[in-house]
Amino acid sequence: MTVLDALQQRAKIRPAHIVLSEGHDPRIVAAAIQATRSGLAQITLVGDTQAVTNTLSAAGGVPSAQLLIADPGTHPLTNDIATAFYELRKHKGVTPEAAAKVIRDPLVFAAMLVRMGHADGTVGGAVATTSDTVRAALQVIGKAKDAALVSSFFLMVLPEGHPSGRAAMIFSDSGLVIEPNAEELAAIAVQSAASYRALIQDTPKIALLSFSTKGSARHPNVSKVSQAAALLAENHPDLDADGELQFDAAFVPSVGNTKAPGSPTAGQANVMIFPNLDAGNIGYKIAQRIGGCTAIGPILQGLAKPANDLSRGCTADDVLNMIAVTALQSAALKGTT
Repeated sequence: MTVLDALQQRAKIRPAHIVLSEGHDPRIVAAAIQATRSGLAQITLVGDTQAVTNTLSAAGGVPSAQLLIADPGTHPLTNDIATAFYELRKHKGVTPEAAAKVIRDPLVFAAMLVRMGHADGTVGGAVATTSDTVRAALQVIGKAKDAALVSSFFLMVLPEGHPSGRAAMIFSDSGLVIEPNAEELAAIAVQSAASYRALIQDTPKIALLSFSTKGSARHPNVSKVSQAAALLAENHPDLDADGELQFDAAFVPSVGNTKAPGSPTAGQANVMIFPNLDAGNIGYKIAQRIGGCTAIGPILQGLAKPANDLSRGCTADDVLNMIAVTALQSAALKGTT
């Protein structure tokens, strides 16, 4: 069974209710039909009722108890959602009239359904930009009380039979936090370790990446990473983590043994923490386009409830995989994994 097959099978054990904010998009609808037919999740498609129904019909689907349509303009909860949004954002100057208008945005409506407990998680971004998708999640669902920040990661699924012996890795932060400081890098590492456990059900081995390994170069950027590693060692001694490490020292056992002998993670890391968004974004795309990895994400971590982003170039299979990830995140937050 592949990593992605395993994610879907585990999600089916306790099917979650996932809201898809772009219910008119054929890829979203195709994934929704597959998710409900396979028992992966209950799905709500947000959008104009007629537009969603037409797309659903063209794909051979029909609304049901497991495949719902929520039109922000006519939904029975619209007034309640507008009131709740006003209460949430009135400190920012939002008026009741403005709230009634804003919640007609499918991204906001979907996030409000999750915030108010009518669904377990939401997925968007097949049409909307990452900035709009993430903004709705941050403003409506918000940061978890115990989270230092909201960050993101990509689940990188390696080609089957990869010579490294790895099936999947986490690359973080590759989609959200632009220039984390040492404290934020350490927090991102802790969040990413928890995400790896929740999704892969294996022990995370964390590498804080740099262009230097164990003092081979001196620069403020290197110092930031080594400081983050020190914070992890001090505050989370239970985690297998090390840094600063170059990628080859983190990934290749022979190189790790040479450059960082005695390291708990060198040569065997499966959670790669990049020093900034430049490196993280470039790194995941190289692994995807040249290395043949399947990249699922950006997946958000640190939110009070799950909300995730899709690439605008996503396929229906990508959407299905993100539904499974979001369902498992919900289960982890509820302590039911």
